[in-house]
Amino acid sequence: MENRVYLFDTTLRDGQQTTGVNFTVSDKMSIAKAIDDLGIDYIEGGWPGANPTDDDFFNRDLKLNSTSLTAFGMTRRPSKSAANDPGLNTLINSKASSVCIVGKSSVFHVKEALNISEEENLSMINESISLIKNKNKEPIFDAEHFFDGYKIDKNYAIKCIKSAYDAGARWIVLCDTNGGTLPDEIYNIVKDVTEHIPGKNLGIHAHNDTDNAVANTLAALNAGARHAQGTLNGLGERCGNTNLISLIPTLYFKTNFEINVSKENLAQLTKVSKILNELLNLPINKQAPYVGAYAFSHKGGLHASAVEKNPSTYEHIDPVLVGNSRNVIISDQAGKSNLLNQLKKMSIELSDDQLKNILRIIKEKEFNGFSYDTALASFEILVRKELGQIKDYYSLQKFRVTDERRWNAKGQLITESEATINVHVNKEERMTVGIGNGPVNAIDSALRKALISFYPSLENLKLTDYKVMILSPEKGTGAITRVFIESVDDKNIHWTTIGVSPNIIDASYNAIYDSITYKLFHDLK
Repeated sequence: MENRVYLFDTTLRDGQQTTGVNFTVSDKMSIAKAIDDLGIDYIEGGWPGANPTDDDFFNRDLKLNSTSLTAFGMTRRPSKSAANDPGLNTLINSKASSVCIVGKSSVFHVKEALNISEEENLSMINESISLIKNKNKEPIFDAEHFFDGYKIDKNYAIKCIKSAYDAGARWIVLCDTNGGTLPDEIYNIVKDVTEHIPGKNLGIHAHNDTDNAVANTLAALNAGARHAQGTLNGLGERCGNTNLISLIPTLYFKTNFEINVSKENLAQLTKVSKILNELLNLPINKQAPYVGAYAFSHKGGLHASAVEKNPSTYEHIDPVLVGNSRNVIISDQAGKSNLLNQLKKMSIELSDDQLKNILRIIKEKEFNGFSYDTALASFEILVRKELGQIKDYYSLQKFRVTDERRWNAKGQLITESEATINVHVNKEERMTVGIGNGPVNAIDSALRKALISFYPSLENLKLTDYKVMILSPEKGTGAITRVFIESVDDKNIHWTTIGVSPNIIDASYNAIYDSITYKLFHDLK
């Protein structure tokens, strides 16, 4: 039997069901790019037709290179034919090359949740998969509650997945929906299912309610399945899903399975994990396997001495292989490697002395709270300023921001922000006032009013996303604040900048300054 395992990422759909997680379209695009760069086979982009965010995302030009965009949805409704079901047709008509539909595989849920006959459920599955296949999309069937359904009525559970397989489904994905099945049960059940459906067409979708999702996935693969679903950092409702950041290196380094993620791409895992946390303003788990800051750190004394002589004594892999390092502080060599990789993408060449100087500055900045993994525009500005390639397009003299909360003439309670800004541009002084629905919006408005007659292209600059992270919550209102701002122009080019300060307004201004500087540099060079 072939050892190739196909990886299916559900971060953008399953991950969004995490309490407190709401992806913007720009978030989804950033995550999709990271998943594609890793080399994961499928990316489930969401549910077209279910909400405006997913509709917008599926209409974007994603330019995916290695991953297949997948639309998620459900089988036809009981009262509709597959051809006339609007939800199913929205999936088929999307830009996705594959369609994953969820259907019931437990007789209990068929009777109690759907309130339909067992035969009608089988027809819904079969007809939906047939339509997807006939429309030249790759059909994937997610068998919801399969393991619980198997325990209740094995014969009916298998009838459900056979109905999808016989209709032409490329993958039959067995879902442990409530996450309560243990690895030995997973292995035995999947092994039995391979007597009815070839393992090369079977997948596993494990939830992590017993903290066994990765173990359950490995058990299913060892039993014959060849498709594994999961999310970055294990995101998902309740306790999450199989953590692909842990599963991928485990498959690569610890098993004989083959995956599409190359050894070179594995070195991006730590960065990808960090990018997701930063996009969501989530704290980083320092003890996360493979990618956590403490994953390869060691106590002093005996451990440190042993590691120094022979790293494999306390390290199961070389941390560099997954983009991590032996110490909490990144080593010079790892830092140079990461820096050179980014500079190459920006067509920037440095001498050895310049490289060392830039690396030193970046480490100082990161010590003070900066993070350039997602804020690549600020990273480029930092480097080019050190090289003398970027000038100051204006000089800020001062700004003031006031907020007013009042009742307007219509009796509505409103809050408005007003920013007054003073700048020098081309030896001229400009003072302008901007009104906004918040202090950052007001500063941006006032600043562009002052600059736009000198730099007309700023008319096309828009701030599309704004995120704040508190870096030292133990300091209360005196905490260090990190701000990320995403911008876009009329060419649909997106970039992200960062500002860090104990003052949130100051941090926001710094991120806006970098955004404007990045825009003007690329427009005027």
